[in-house]
Amino acid sequence: MTRSRRDSVSRAQPYHHGNLRAALLEAAEVELEAAGIEGFSLRGVAKRAGVSHAAPAHHFGDANGLLTGLAAEGYRRFVAAQEARQKSAPSDGMSQLVAAGLGYIDFALAHPALFRLMFSSGRPDHEAPELSAAGAEAFERLMDAVERVRGVDPHKNKEAMLSVMAAWAIAHGLADLLVAGRMKFLLTLRKAEREAALAQLLRQSLAHWN
Repeated sequence: MTRSRRDSVSRAQPYHHGNLRAALLEAAEVELEAAGIEGFSLRGVAKRAGVSHAAPAHHFGDANGLLTGLAAEGYRRFVAAQEARQKSAPSDGMSQLVAAGLGYIDFALAHPALFRLMFSSGRPDHEAPELSAAGAEAFERLMDAVERVRGVDPHKNKEAMLSVMAAWAIAHGLADLLVAGRMKFLLTLRKAEREAALAQLLRQSLAHWN
């Protein structure tokens, strides 16, 4: 193969992905899991995606821009995990809130590196429109779930907003401790037993609202 032919193949390669942005985000998550937040690089993402080194920068600007896009995608998947739990839960407000908490934990355990990026890293730009909107949607869903239980709009009531903070802290605390491997008793349980125990913990923690 001549040099010009090799060059044309290299330039055309990104378009074989169909959706280059999605391919870069997928590769970025793999890179994040493998290299960690400190070792994350655009070059590593490009190599994993099989594209030119310039492709990630063209779409996201720099590494932090790509991590911002990845965090936004993470929030969308985070919401989907909660919705999946809620679809199979009873329709009353408390059951739906507990199901959302279980979905929160599901996401954290399935995607620990992405979970840390979204909630613990300073590298994503949380003021960027895409990430800000995705995070706001997740928070609004939590407020709606709490409002169903409390019967009061958290936007208009301080006590209801404190309930939102409490529900968030409980679900996030459980998720974070499980991801860190700190809650060894729960981690030794079989999946069905662990899920039942987590649902019980969530429900007991929020029971005083009823």
